[in-house]
Amino acid sequence: MSQPEPVLDIAHLGHVELLTPKLEESRRFFVDIWGMVESGRAGDSVYLRGWDDYERHSLKLTAAKEPGLGHYAFRARSQPALERRVKAIEAAGLGIGWTKGDIGHGPAYLFQTPDGHKMELYYETEWYSPPPELKPALKNQAQKFPGRGINVRRLDHINLLASDVTPTRQFHQDVLGMRMTEQIILDNGIEAAGWVTATNKSYDVAISRDHTGTRGRLHHFTYAVDCREDILRAADIYLDNGVFIETGPHKHAIQQTFFLYAYEPGGTRVEIANAGARLILAPDWKPIVWTEAERKKGQAWGLQTVSTFHTYGTPPVEHK
Repeated sequence: MSQPEPVLDIAHLGHVELLTPKLEESRRFFVDIWGMVESGRAGDSVYLRGWDDYERHSLKLTAAKEPGLGHYAFRARSQPALERRVKAIEAAGLGIGWTKGDIGHGPAYLFQTPDGHKMELYYETEWYSPPPELKPALKNQAQKFPGRGINVRRLDHINLLASDVTPTRQFHQDVLGMRMTEQIILDNGIEAAGWVTATNKSYDVAISRDHTGTRGRLHHFTYAVDCREDILRAADIYLDNGVFIETGPHKHAIQQTFFLYAYEPGGTRVEIANAGARLILAPDWKPIVWTEAERKKGQAWGLQTVSTFHTYGTPPVEHK
């Protein structure tokens, strides 16, 4: 399967804005259970970071009536790269317009996927400067290891739900310049999921078919920890703190990520995964295609995927 040559104007997934009806409870979850650091507040939003995120924040919590995705954002490789991608987005008819920016980053271009997910693209950013008590001994990491809760290291990826996977997956490839690494094709020819990357990580964005047919919802987002042992410890920490575990610890067959899924207090599914499960170094990588029969075998070691994994997303909708 041939792919268009990647454009390489996108540097990496920069941040996710999570809408939550329980702002302070969500904040306590991410700070006390996940070990994140609060790096700012403005209006109805709280800004958080993993201990080795180089930017000021990677997660923005915003108070809302129901949980869901506010937007997700990528940093461009340069100002000219940002301008090139904006022209491509506008040519695709999916642009919304420029914003003045936010805490931690400069002007951003707001747009949407074909399924209606809000996205931002920016270049100017604020590198995190830790206060004295968080200054690391090793100058090549962003801050001191927090030693609190799960100690998530950095934002890793986001998984979108889409009423139709293919247009949104193709948008990330054709307009934003990413590469597809894996996908699921059902027996009827429908694309059930696709994974794309802007980096040498095996994926930055996953797009899964929304079984309710709803547009623009969020399945989950993921932060990385260093190893599998951290994920096993995270399960114990969830247990001690009464956090509902949806599934895991276990290993995905697709992408081979070792995972643990839970729900944060606002109602959104969140994942902890091992950092750098796989790297895609081959410039001529051929996407791996999984069949319906192969996926029915379950996860890597035969665990069947729980039913809610295919039906629940945010904002919640009634599943028929």
